[in-house]
Amino acid sequence: MAASLHSPVWQFYKVSEKDNTLAICNVCAKEIPRGGKLQRHFNTTNLIRHLKVSHRKEYEEFSKLASAKTERERSCVAAPAPLTQLSVTETLQRQQPYSNDSKKKKEISAKIMEFICLDHQPLSIVEDEGFRRLMSYMDSRYTLPGRKYFTDVCLPQLYQTVFAHVDTLMKDNITSISFTSDIWSSNVCPMSMLSLTAQFINQNFELKRVVLHSQEFSGSHTAEALAAAFSDMFRAWGIPKEKVHVILTDNAKNMVKAMRDADLPSLTCMAHTLQLAVADGVLSQRSIADIIACGRRIVGHFKHSQLAYSRLQNIQKQLGQPIKRLQQDVPTRWNSTVNMLQSLMEQKRALCAYGADYDLPSMFTGSQWKLVENMISLLAPFEELTHQISSSTASVADVIPSIRALTRLLEKTAETDHGVKTSKATLLEAVQNRFSDIQSKRLYTIATVLDPRYKDRYFSDALKPQIRGLLSFSHPTERTAACFLARQ
Repeated sequence: MAASLHSPVWQFYKVSEKDNTLAICNVCAKEIPRGGKLQRHFNTTNLIRHLKVSHRKEYEEFSKLASAKTERERSCVAAPAPLTQLSVTETLQRQQPYSNDSKKKKEISAKIMEFICLDHQPLSIVEDEGFRRLMSYMDSRYTLPGRKYFTDVCLPQLYQTVFAHVDTLMKDNITSISFTSDIWSSNVCPMSMLSLTAQFINQNFELKRVVLHSQEFSGSHTAEALAAAFSDMFRAWGIPKEKVHVILTDNAKNMVKAMRDADLPSLTCMAHTLQLAVADGVLSQRSIADIIACGRRIVGHFKHSQLAYSRLQNIQKQLGQPIKRLQQDVPTRWNSTVNMLQSLMEQKRALCAYGADYDLPSMFTGSQWKLVENMISLLAPFEELTHQISSSTASVADVIPSIRALTRLLEKTAETDHGVKTSKATLLEAVQNRFSDIQSKRLYTIATVLDPRYKDRYFSDALKPQIRGLLSFSHPTERTAACFLARQ
């Protein structure tokens, strides 16, 4: 019924309320049958005939409406494209591989280069048989170039594209840029690398983070060599010293001296400073060092013997414990040592059962197990804080409140202090010594006071004269912040 009501003829009729098989003429009020008793039989033939016989004027109006509707429907139907048959030459050309100058081939190669960079894939993937088969299946005309083509052609092109984009971002009226830098090496690539990343806020007040440089740093890591390397990196990106707000580095003496010699404002990494504080306050204790050495021997026993791990796995199943591997620590990362001890503590029952049937190179005593538990409780806040300040959203404003919280926590007495009281006291002293000057450093102070989370909580009226005294800042960003604070 709904479909039949779409006809223009219904502008001259309405359906009878008493009997839907009848239509009432709007002109003469006569009832006209709709063509049947069932809805599927309804049509407009009788209605059109009545208009044609009895109402000539209305019929002509209806005819015009019907013609207009037909034209609209025809215009909505697109004419089918004419079928054409390719010539033999065109057919053969479509089966030939792309030429080296083909735009399509260059575009596909560029996308493969993006895939390798974005997903951290090795360049050797272009030589793998499975990947070559995949590309051949996706486009039989595309011939995958060798690795040398991607390293010599595609990679430099992509670098220039990214370089131009980042350069545009940093020149978009950016007045101040913060940096982080570190010297690092990888087990799979035994060379020293110097990295430089930048963080800045654009005109839309959006925080941007980009990796500017990662270059091999060979030779002696002297402060003079580091200062020269930083000057070269800033020169390559056209960044004047006036734009450098601060550079975050580790606590190495050569790095600190390089920043001072290059006259660059810098701060030391809080995570690295915590590492040193924990090493001074806890890991240097003889009893703790013995436990860590014992734990490493236990983990090493299972790491170097698949048979031993299989036996431990069977014991874990029998005890209904989750199947987990013991974690090996990295001596330069104290939180990895905590993770190792936590994994040993989780598998205490399984390890004791294993030691009853098989030989172990070492095993904790009852008092050592208790000491491990208390030490994990002692260092848990440090581990949590390390994760927080290592995130991409961490800021300098978190340093003072975090150290305040740690200090208060270490000053309190807890039930888990048994066996670690000396370590706790030494750790408190190490934290206080390592972070003794944080409130006297203007960047820490300004960042914390400007942060709405900490402004009223960590700074009292007694500090406001100090803040007003910081109006001599040379950097425009700091000077603006200090002026704002002085008005509070």
